[in-house]
Amino acid sequence: MFRPAALCLTAALALSACATPREACINNARSSLATLERLAGETRTNIARGYAVETRQEVRTVRDTCTGRNEDGTTFTFRCEEVETRDRRVPVAIDLNAEQAKLRSIEERIAEERAALNPRIQACIATYPE
Repeated sequence: MFRPAALCLTAALALSACATPREACINNARSSLATLERLAGETRTNIARGYAVETRQEVRTVRDTCTGRNEDGTTFTFRCEEVETRDRRVPVAIDLNAEQAKLRSIEERIAEERAALNPRIQACIATYPE
């Protein structure tokens, strides 16, 4: 279920590698808020939909015919197997009351993070003046 999050984190890390120290500091200061806002959005969607969606991996073995080459240059065929992994999204039942309580909790944390964000950004600017 957190695969998109990992992708976003990887992209953020890749972008921060090109960022100045000041920009990296500011991005880091904003990351908790961004994560909380993403989680709040997912939770709102789950509540509106009435269920959550999880990503599950399916692993299967695919049999095929492969080609090889002998030392003398002649080719031969043989049976071979390859493992394939696919992500499949499946609906999952949720407790709507628990989801609403979770959303309230996340929204409280978002308010706290927003209040603390400006001082963190100012600290980054003070630490890394341009």
